This record gives sequence, structure tokens and C-alpha cells, in this order.
Amino acid sequence: MDKKEGIRKPKSELVQNVHYYINENGYWVFTAFYHQQRGYCCKSGCKHCPYGFSKQ
Repeated sequence: MDKKEGIRKPKSELVQNVHYYINENGYWVFTAFYHQQRGYCCKSGCKHCPYGFSKQ
């Protein structure tokens, strides 16, 4: 965290069509690659969850 600004800076920049894409409704959708790099499941039922979690 940057103490001067009080905000978190990402470890690396997100790249469209690698880490996310924008769907037909204008929402960001994170890819399985992004989730794998993050390294854990957030259990939110993400569309491309590589960990097999389903929010049914």
C-alpha cells in the first residue's frame, strides 16, 4: 500500500483479452488465467473459475 496516497497499487497491470474481457453488457469478466495468477478461489461464482466453484 502506498502510505502517501492510502491506496493499493496492483502487482502488475491488467491486460485486456489476457486477464479480462468486456462482455456485451459492458462488464469486465476475468479470465481463468487471471484467477490462476491470483492463486485462490474467492467463492463468488466467477464465470471462468479454474477452481471448480459453482454458486448454484
